Amino acid sequence: MTTDRQSGKLSFSLQRCIRSRGDCLSHRITRREFIDGVARTVVLGSTLGGLSLPGESGATGHEFAPYPPGSTGLRGSRPQDLFTAHAVRDGLRYRMEEYPIEGTVDVAVVGSGLGGLAAAHCARRALPRSKVLVFDNHDDFGGHARRNEFNVDGRLLLSYGGSESIQSPYSEWAPSAMQVLREIGISVERLAVALNTNLYPGLGLSSGVLFQREVFGEDKLVTGDPQRSLPTDVPADKHNGRPPAAFVADLPFTAEQKAQLLALYTEPRDVLAGKTRAQKRHLLEHTSYLAFLREHWHLDEATLKMFEGRTCDLFGSPADRISASDCADCEFPGFHGLDLGSVGAYGYEREPYNFHFPDGNAGIARLFVRSLIPGVAPGRTMEDVVTAPFDYGRLDDAANDVRLRLSSTVVQIKHAGRSAVDVLYVTNGEVKRVRCGHVVYAGYETMLPYICPDLAADQRDAVAACVKAPLVYVNVALRNWRAWADRGVHNINNPAGFYSILKLDYPVSLGDYRCAATPDEPVIAHLVHVPRGPATLPDRRAMLRAARGQLYAMDWMEFEAQARSELTRALGPGGFDADRDIAAITVNRWGHGYAYDSNSLYDTPKDRLQQKRGREPFGRISIAGSDAAWSAYAHDAIEQAVLATGHLR
Repeated sequence: MTTDRQSGKLSFSLQRCIRSRGDCLSHRITRREFIDGVARTVVLGSTLGGLSLPGESGATGHEFAPYPPGSTGLRGSRPQDLFTAHAVRDGLRYRMEEYPIEGTVDVAVVGSGLGGLAAAHCARRALPRSKVLVFDNHDDFGGHARRNEFNVDGRLLLSYGGSESIQSPYSEWAPSAMQVLREIGISVERLAVALNTNLYPGLGLSSGVLFQREVFGEDKLVTGDPQRSLPTDVPADKHNGRPPAAFVADLPFTAEQKAQLLALYTEPRDVLAGKTRAQKRHLLEHTSYLAFLREHWHLDEATLKMFEGRTCDLFGSPADRISASDCADCEFPGFHGLDLGSVGAYGYEREPYNFHFPDGNAGIARLFVRSLIPGVAPGRTMEDVVTAPFDYGRLDDAANDVRLRLSSTVVQIKHAGRSAVDVLYVTNGEVKRVRCGHVVYAGYETMLPYICPDLAADQRDAVAACVKAPLVYVNVALRNWRAWADRGVHNINNPAGFYSILKLDYPVSLGDYRCAATPDEPVIAHLVHVPRGPATLPDRRAMLRAARGQLYAMDWMEFEAQARSELTRALGPGGFDADRDIAAITVNRWGHGYAYDSNSLYDTPKDRLQQKRGREPFGRISIAGSDAAWSAYAHDAIEQAVLATGHLR
């Protein structure tokens, strides 16, 4: 791969790139996906090619701008979004000094997820007249706070393609992060009443468990699951779980296996008798949930399959890689006789889980962008932002003090003396350089060692340890949900299947947007796939990397086929017809999904030190985002942005 140094244009030898180490095009791309990607690249190239930096002459004018939230098919991190970064990972290097400085800004922010957008907001708060330029390698802003839109039979449907809720705002959010939400117009009190917690329970719907014939001998949906999947927007008194004896009686197991399961659900047995509470906690922290069930409740391997995937949605890993302690804190069965004391670190029931926008935390991202960039969208409230039209052609307008540059991959960040930092990036096939007073890095931490030569050796090791968990959020637009009502479920756990959970979307109505109120109306079903990787690898990070490789080897059509198959297995007896009822599918693929979080099965005190060292600022570069906190939660991403910009004056 070479560059034309005068123009900055990239010229590629495609065959060489395909053969290179790591395979720049290692994601299998279907014909449909390839054509879609090429078409979008042509559109982007023709409409955004005239972008200029702050300080350059001219403003951007667009006859047409793409609208990413309305795209279906493969979304999230697509091959074209990762191509340049993966080439850098695989050895491509740029010489900063070979490219002229084309503009200057006060603050550059790398990454437009919630952490990056919050950093831009806080930078403007600290430096009101500052020029801020935000980069993102994707074609949409928000990072994992991704908005998916559908039009089904003339009706607008919204859902989330990643980050979904404001989790426990009164107990988990730092005051400074809550202040940021207030500054962009969010009232959690008003948001709390936007979700109809009685809609599905009021129709008698419950959670169910899908047993598939390949593992359990038959396809069977058993409703009335007594185990609640935390966190949940459905209050405990509306869960509609059946008594354990009735639920267990319907499971596709032998009489002996059912007896073991009934004991697990109902008997207050202290299977760790003789140990102190502290000793019990220590054992549970260093024993996986599956191992706990196997060793202390003596469940056989066939029965354990019922629980293997129950942790995937929340933790991004199956139950043989999640501690029994974490599962105890989430009210999994098997612990109520252990006398463990108060609830642990998660405490999901301290607050209702109902602080959702119709598009999840994409609503927060849209409020950030509207407040930062004049003219991008009309309105002033969190209610009207839900349906406000967004003009993506205004995101990078030279007339504005804050500019958001999408489809732009930062390939080098380097100090230019003591008073500036230079950022080199690739956009629309061109390499550009901008000089910045400060840089806030809110992208994937593991990329920093490849693009930041100023990073100290021990900090390189620290940020490289933040290996993110891959996951896929699939939204299926349905013309109605009569089959769900007929089967008596709104949430389906699928512990041994491709999708670990299949559920009807949160029933949120806000502003002019109204959720489906009856089973005859269009609705979105939300499906979660977590690639797992082999459990035989030496540590959790190796497993996550292997799982990411598995994910990249899958094409779009596999997600579609599995969605049609598993929805049919669960809902077919209720009249579901995939060909008739599915209107569209959006696959939000996040190879770098949940930020690495502490796991007592694998981590050591060194990991905690690396977490702290990784986010330390150096020179005029500071680090923000969820990776800086080793936490996949919105409140941590925003809090790290507050901390990363606290020194700006």
